[in-house]
Amino acid sequence: MVQGTSLVRPPDVAEGRWSGRLVGWLTILVGANLLADLVIVAPLLALPDMMRHFETDQAAWLNSSAMLAGAMWAPLLGRTADIHGKRRILVVTMLVTLTGSLVCLIAPNVAVFVLGRFLQGAVMGTVLLTVAITRQLCTPRVGMTAVGVVTTGASVLGIPSMLLLNPAIDTFGYRSVFVAATALAMVCAVAVRLFVPEPPIRSGGSVDVAGALLLGAGLVAVLGAVSMAPDLGWANPGLLAALAGGVLALAAGVRHVLRVREPIVDLRGHSRSLATTLGAVALTAGSVQAMLQLMSLVAEVPPELGLGYGLGGGDVVLALFVLSAIGIMIGGPVSGVLASRIGPTRTLLAGIAVGTLATFGMLTGISVLPVGLACATLLGVAAGAGIASSFNLATVMTPPEHHGAIGSLVAVVLSVGSVVLNVLGVMVLNATATDTLVADVAANSLAGVRLYILMGGAALVAAAVLATVRVRRRDSQVAAPRRGHAVVVVPD
Repeated sequence: MVQGTSLVRPPDVAEGRWSGRLVGWLTILVGANLLADLVIVAPLLALPDMMRHFETDQAAWLNSSAMLAGAMWAPLLGRTADIHGKRRILVVTMLVTLTGSLVCLIAPNVAVFVLGRFLQGAVMGTVLLTVAITRQLCTPRVGMTAVGVVTTGASVLGIPSMLLLNPAIDTFGYRSVFVAATALAMVCAVAVRLFVPEPPIRSGGSVDVAGALLLGAGLVAVLGAVSMAPDLGWANPGLLAALAGGVLALAAGVRHVLRVREPIVDLRGHSRSLATTLGAVALTAGSVQAMLQLMSLVAEVPPELGLGYGLGGGDVVLALFVLSAIGIMIGGPVSGVLASRIGPTRTLLAGIAVGTLATFGMLTGISVLPVGLACATLLGVAAGAGIASSFNLATVMTPPEHHGAIGSLVAVVLSVGSVVLNVLGVMVLNATATDTLVADVAANSLAGVRLYILMGGAALVAAAVLATVRVRRRDSQVAAPRRGHAVVVVPD
């Protein structure tokens, strides 16, 4: 039955093969995820301009406030989408992002600007919602590959968009970023509403707003404190207060969701297998992101400084960025194809293996350019495989009516892993700084850089152990159906 532009179909009917219609849907959903990249990454290009305009040195708040807010938005959006429809909430998410972009565009001071960034943080929900839509519009074998395309396709599209934004920022200032975000949010919202069908599977029930606020506020406070600790110091009174308040809010939130009938996240229904999976996902995402961060720092160092590492700066930084983005685009779809054949857990384990190889390869790649370029590509492959496999694995472990909620858990875990491992890496580098300056910033010692690499490698080894345990349990079948949905068995 066709109603307007929405395709309404029975829950057990989905796209079982690749077609022009499916490619069109995926193109629109990739555009929605490009909006997420634009909102989170593009402001980095204009960060010095924004700091001068608002006369502040709080770069962390200007840059990371949207990602931190995303940790609060994700559980609320995931659960609401399960109840009221995933396409509908995806459109709402992009409209909230559009509103936040407009607020940032006209913000007269830094407080209003941060409020706009908080609203923009809703864009973090687009990834989990596009995954949920994709999985419910496709059969499992097609859907796993499609999830790889949707979660990583924006990486390649992000390359030309960033190249176009650079001259616009130079000419018109930081507001160019938010003009672009406003325009893209409007286009994506209209395209999703007109052309992407609404999956008919819903869970019913109500939204636990109190649980969402407690867990979300706790995550924002804790992650915000942890991310700013390297700059402010762990003894800063404001940071300690935020950290303590966040821990209390998280504890209250966990207590709340364990007691209410319809929690925002049903922690009681999650098996030990899912906990193991989420641990592997957090360690994988965090270590790979931390290594990509290190590569950008190493690339800026000229070898002639005699520090024992360095790749020369200039075009090398751009080459590393492009190669890692291409690697992400390769890793996502390839991992989807593999997941449909060998299971998402083994695919995640394969991605971890690639990331581990690239990480320890950086012991040589920090000073040998060809090796460094190869490691950047492999780290991108590992990142793409890790993201796609995480969502694929989570969705096969839960019934379709809860894909939004489980997707929000994955999104939060990815954010937590990235923030924690990045901060630990920065702490290692800050503790090993030398007197040599690179672009007016103290360079790090060779021992510090190697310790950073070993930290990332150890995290990936731990992730591999958790994933191996998960494989051996062999219990990654879809959760028992609750409303007559057929059980889909995915190899593990």
